[in-house]
Amino acid sequence: MFKKFKEDLFADPQSAASLIRRLFAENATAHWRAYALVLSMMAIIAASTATAAYLIGRAVNDAYVAKNFSAVLIVCGSIIVVSAVKGLASYFQAIGLARISNRIIAENQRALCEKLLQQNLSFFADRHSSEFSARVTWGARAASDTINTLLTGAGRDALLLLGLMTVMVIQSPVLSLLSVVVMPLAVLASRGAIKRVRDIAKTEFGAGTDILESLQETVQGYKIVEAFNLHGVMRNRMTANISTIEKVSNKLSKAMNFSSPLMEALGGVAVAGVMLLGGYQTIVLGGSPGEYVSFIAAFLLAYEPAKRLTRMNLELSNSLAGVRILFEFLDLPDRSDRNNKADLAMSGGRIEFKTVEFGYRPTVPVLRGASFLAEPGKLTALVGPSGGGKSTIFNLLLRLYDGYSGSIQVDGNEISSVSRALLRDHFAFVGQDAFLFRGTIRDNIALGLKDATERDIFAAAEAAHADEFISQFPLGYDTQVGEHGMQLSGGQRQRISVARALIRRASIILLDEPTSFLDSETEKYVNMAVSKLFKDKTRLVIAHRLNTVTHADIIHVIEDGRIVESGTHDTLLNEGQRYAHFFKLQLVEPKDALVSQAS
Repeated sequence: MFKKFKEDLFADPQSAASLIRRLFAENATAHWRAYALVLSMMAIIAASTATAAYLIGRAVNDAYVAKNFSAVLIVCGSIIVVSAVKGLASYFQAIGLARISNRIIAENQRALCEKLLQQNLSFFADRHSSEFSARVTWGARAASDTINTLLTGAGRDALLLLGLMTVMVIQSPVLSLLSVVVMPLAVLASRGAIKRVRDIAKTEFGAGTDILESLQETVQGYKIVEAFNLHGVMRNRMTANISTIEKVSNKLSKAMNFSSPLMEALGGVAVAGVMLLGGYQTIVLGGSPGEYVSFIAAFLLAYEPAKRLTRMNLELSNSLAGVRILFEFLDLPDRSDRNNKADLAMSGGRIEFKTVEFGYRPTVPVLRGASFLAEPGKLTALVGPSGGGKSTIFNLLLRLYDGYSGSIQVDGNEISSVSRALLRDHFAFVGQDAFLFRGTIRDNIALGLKDATERDIFAAAEAAHADEFISQFPLGYDTQVGEHGMQLSGGQRQRISVARALIRRASIILLDEPTSFLDSETEKYVNMAVSKLFKDKTRLVIAHRLNTVTHADIIHVIEDGRIVESGTHDTLLNEGQRYAHFFKLQLVEPKDALVSQAS
């Protein structure tokens, strides 16, 4: 029967027993030597505390019964030595436990970050970035907190209680029996709060994530907040989230301390009963006062570790909520394929889409049998209305998404059979959002090429016409760009992102509206630089401003997920179909277009 109960207990991977077993297997066993040292320090602390309680009784008997002052001096000296040993053991235990905890937190944070880097875009599209921050901080710390709770409970408190109980039994077996009567009642008092603590802790994590979300969106969207006077909206949202976590935290505090009044009352009953019976034994039955005092000292010292042990289930339920969140993330499928898939045998960079179909949602197709070629040494342009599938083509080429049907080949290699990381080594990419990382201008350009030299960085910046504004900054290439590059203008960010792509020795360059933030003159020079540096490479560009791709070798018009037209600029104009229609619309002056719409 017990065997079946044990099997049922561990069968549920979300049960406390299963989580604890996995936690020790994956986090604690690797540090068993360090934990053994910590436990030995805890044993020394327990022995020192119990010895001190015992010596107090000896001191009382030597002073008041035997009237032996020299014996009192010896006992007092012994107490000093024992206290010093306890202090050193406490120091080494605290330092050792902190180092192990910090190491476990760091290991889990690395594992979480690695798992995060393996996910595709659809994973991030369904979640807010604040959730990942909360998981990396709270989830990683919950693992070490749980192990520490068990270790200090089973180690420090249990050993301390065992040592003190030994002294109590030696001094008075009868009083020892009376003192443990209240323990089962205290344990039962805490059982009802365990499930409630688990549920509240999960809610607390969600509320904390909501606060991070509101704060992050306020900072990142500060321009919109200012422009639309959204201060009140963001303030109300933040206030509501803060109020929620305040209420949840109060509930958690109430649940965690639910049994405290009963435990204190039971403790008071036990203390009063022990003192009453001990006093009767000493005064009426002629018992030793030293034994009585020693017993009372050991009993009072044992009260706190006993109370902590009865609360251990509550603390475990709280920290295990974070462990569940940690394992939930670590158990995501491993998408790393660098070691189990081949490199791309690149010969020229010829891209071919063959009747490719894909949708971000199962019932909403984005590409509907798209087929086209992009040849090495040529500029291939993808144009068409928004939502037609142009950016999706880039996403599939970079394998930011999988799960397409049809075939996508680079130099005859199906990209799904190639390692994502090795595939991307052959691509350079410039996006229209011009994302920059926190750091200097030099750092951001150098990200495009591993082991980039100063000469490489300067050459790429000059080719992207970024050197002309970088040289005007007091710190030049050491100028900090700020979060998301907010210290720079949109055009400056765009030119740095172009330089980051130009420095990359890639066979294929993907340009998603690369000159959207540039003036006409800079746009011309950047296009010339791309054509010069990548003249023998495959260039694939997405453009909404059709005048920027009139010189393209081939233009593919994408509409509703299909290639509806292909040809050169002149050919497509002469055909007078969709491309000609879009081009003529863009020839209309903005002022005339507004007047026409108003009328």
